[in-house]
Amino acid sequence: MNILGISAFYHDSAACLVQDGKIVSAAQEERFTRKKHDFSFPRKAIEFCLADTGLSGSDLDIVAFYDKPFLKFERILETYLTYAPVGIQSFMKAIPLWIKEKIWMKDLIRRELGHEGTIVFPEHHESHAASAFFPSPYQEAAFLTIDGVGEWATASYGVGKDNKVKLLAEIHFPDSLGLLYSAFTYYTGFKVNSGEYKVMGLAPYGQPKYKDLILNELMDLKEDGSFRMNMKYFNYCAGLTMTNRKFDKLFGGPPRKPESRLTQREMDLARSVQDVTEEVMMRMARHVRKETGQKHLCLAGGVALNCVGNGRVLREGPFEDIWIQPAAGDAGGALGAALFAWYQYLENTRTAPLTRDFQGGSYLGPCFSEDAIRKYLDENSIPYTVLGNGQVAETTADLIAQEKVVGWFQGRMEFGPRALGSRSIIGDARSPRMQETMNLKIKFRESFRPFAPSTTEERCGDYFDIDRPSPYMLLVAPVKKEVRREMTEQEQNLFGLDKLHVVRSSVPAVTHVDYSARLQTVSKDHHPLYHEMISKFDEKYGCPVIINTSFNVRGEPIVCTPEDAYRCFMRTHMDYLIMGRFLLDKEKQKPLEDDTDWRSEFELD
Repeated sequence: MNILGISAFYHDSAACLVQDGKIVSAAQEERFTRKKHDFSFPRKAIEFCLADTGLSGSDLDIVAFYDKPFLKFERILETYLTYAPVGIQSFMKAIPLWIKEKIWMKDLIRRELGHEGTIVFPEHHESHAASAFFPSPYQEAAFLTIDGVGEWATASYGVGKDNKVKLLAEIHFPDSLGLLYSAFTYYTGFKVNSGEYKVMGLAPYGQPKYKDLILNELMDLKEDGSFRMNMKYFNYCAGLTMTNRKFDKLFGGPPRKPESRLTQREMDLARSVQDVTEEVMMRMARHVRKETGQKHLCLAGGVALNCVGNGRVLREGPFEDIWIQPAAGDAGGALGAALFAWYQYLENTRTAPLTRDFQGGSYLGPCFSEDAIRKYLDENSIPYTVLGNGQVAETTADLIAQEKVVGWFQGRMEFGPRALGSRSIIGDARSPRMQETMNLKIKFRESFRPFAPSTTEERCGDYFDIDRPSPYMLLVAPVKKEVRREMTEQEQNLFGLDKLHVVRSSVPAVTHVDYSARLQTVSKDHHPLYHEMISKFDEKYGCPVIINTSFNVRGEPIVCTPEDAYRCFMRTHMDYLIMGRFLLDKEKQKPLEDDTDWRSEFELD
């Protein structure tokens, strides 16, 4: 039984193939088109999923689309009518696209795939719920989904049991925690649907000066986590911006211009909306536990990518354990829709393993053989060294110990927004210079942005206050007191970005200013080579922690192919690239021929 799940037309379009209940392959469209957050119909992602298993569109038994286009269109029309004549510009921009293509999803699927079989349309938050519960290790659990907006719902909760998910309650548009966070993303000068994680990274530099103002003026938050938003301050219902002049007046000025200097005000705004978001998540989690009586919680939706909030729900919340969908945003809707079709629509049996989830580390994308990598290198006359069997891990560990920055391209590409050791840039977490070096010289991004640590499951507890695996980099955990460095009084009194240069622990490059870390634990079962390399670094240099950041530069999707990896390697100050067993030294490479002014296209993100 071949089931294809599809998400498209909002952001992060994706495809996922499920065969007899097993997640076989999944990928975001952006990785193939090289257009970040590509929202177009995922033709190339579908092509990969089918080619990966030797199928054609006519071989598919079911195609599942992640939401109901007619219901979403109804919400859009009703919202424009409510605010008319305001929003005519936005209306004229959006409606022709819907009339021409988006609303006729069945016809589009049949035309693109040659599929004459069944097409199912779960609701948007059903797809999120399915993506949260069905791959989880639990036979029964509560779920909580929070995002910007689906059709009408912006948050929902319910219970997953065996092969069913049942939604119990929803919050509806325009009341949206995801859109509140996006409004502050816009107001602090970052890109909506792309820069929310920058706001989260900026928050520890600020104070929650505006938290009470947000809770008093922008939203009416109830004890159960439900809320109403004061729409007189927002413009997203019918306008082309997120906030309006009343919002500007309330917070003391216009939005920060993108790329302009960050001030303490932006840091305080970021901290304030982050604190509010965590408060809402905590209240929701307590209410869901009270209403469902479940011991476990599954999370999905774009807000579930807020790993700081997730960490608080795990540490302080009422649940024994939580599981978060690695592709929690709209891309994961493709996976959820496919699993919804297999379990809920077809009523197939589901037996959870309890110890491991069904997602296998989320290594579900394209893989390139040794022959394919060698062919690319030889055809382009790229100099390389072939490492012998067993040398990859040790050589990489030695390079990291020399404070070299290494591009790491191994195995199947990750599904979701995080690099998990297949398409990663790695470095020495012990180096106090490495965070700034990698931000400015490798990623070409803001210096305040924190980097994540990768560590082995076995040694995780020696460095971080967490008592369970975090394989998907979706939990923030405190750095253990034993590895922290005591700060001087002068260092403790620093403000804003001045905090950045203080060495806080024995792994300063991955210790954020609030002593937290966005953690990935690496399993020997899921990624044996990556695990071996970190273990070798620990064995030789006495530290089981390395820096892991996504293999891309600012404004560009994570690399997919050997060509993507090589071009990114050459356009940065990375020292080495390891693809499979092939080691590339930057000093031995010729400059790229067609590389004029490439960086200018990334400066506006």
